[in-house]
Amino acid sequence: MKRFISLLLILALAGSFAGCGKKADENLIGVAMPTQSLQRWNQDGANMKKQLEEKGYKVDLQYANNDVNTQIQQLENMITKGCKILVIASIDGSALTEVLRKAAENKVKVIAYDRLLMNSEHVDYYATFDNFQVGVIQGRYIEEKLGLKENAGPFNVELFAGSPDDNNALFFNGGAMSVLQPYIDAGKLVVPSGQTEFATIAIHGWDSADAQARMDNLITAYYADGKKLDAVLSPNDSLAIGIVTSLTNAGYGTEEKPYPVITGQDCDKANVKAMLKGQQSMS
Repeated sequence: MKRFISLLLILALAGSFAGCGKKADENLIGVAMPTQSLQRWNQDGANMKKQLEEKGYKVDLQYANNDVNTQIQQLENMITKGCKILVIASIDGSALTEVLRKAAENKVKVIAYDRLLMNSEHVDYYATFDNFQVGVIQGRYIEEKLGLKENAGPFNVELFAGSPDDNNALFFNGGAMSVLQPYIDAGKLVVPSGQTEFATIAIHGWDSADAQARMDNLITAYYADGKKLDAVLSPNDSLAIGIVTSLTNAGYGTEEKPYPVITGQDCDKANVKAMLKGQQSMS
C-alpha cells in the first residue's frame, strides 16, 4: 500500500513538473517528515527519496523531531532553497497556514502526505490511506478474537487514540468505534475506566512513553484487583509498544495473566517481534 501511494505521488510530481519547462535533474523537491523516532517515517522518507532520485529529481529530506516550529523552519528553508514541490507529512496539520501561503506565493506545489493539511487553500494534492477503514479493520479484529458476533461476553476493553493534532487519528478512532460502540452500548464490551471520549484517550504525538504511562495508570486504578483485561484498542504500533511494555512490567504474559488482544498498525520491527512473542496481536 505504501509503495502504491509513493508511485502515485511520483506520477503527481511528474505531472506538476511537466509545466515547469525544466529538466527533471534541475528540480528540487522538499520532503518534510515529522520524526525519525518511528520506523514508518524513516522508511517512508528513505523510500520516497530513493524513488524520486531514481527519476532524476534532487531531494531535500528533513525530519522535524515532532516539533512544529522546527518543521515550519525546515519548510521555509526549502522554499528559500528553490524547492518546486513540498511533500509534507505534518506534525500538526492545522499549524502550517502561513508557510503554505509563502509556498503559494513562490509558486511551490504542496502535497499533503498521509496527514491532511488543514486551514489552507494552498494544498494541491493529498496522498493517504483509507484511514477510517484502517480503524474498522482494527475494530473487527477485536470483534473476531473475542467472539462478539457469537454473542460472547461481556469483555473488558480499554481504548487508546492517536495524537489530537493528527487528523488521521480521528478517522482511525471513528472507524474502530463504528464496530465496537454497538457492543459497548449492548454491554458486551465494558470499559472499566469509563474513558471513551477521544480527548481523554488520545496520546499526544503518538508517544510510546505516554501510552505506557497511561496504561500503567489504568492497570493500577482498574485492574489491580485481578480484573481481567481482554482487549486494548491501539491505533498504531508506537502506542502498542508502550502498552505492551506496561503490561509486561505489570506481570502480563503468563498462563494465569495472559496478554489481552492488542491492535496496531505499521508493522514496526519491535512490534513484529512483539507479535512473534505473543505480546501484540496484530499490526
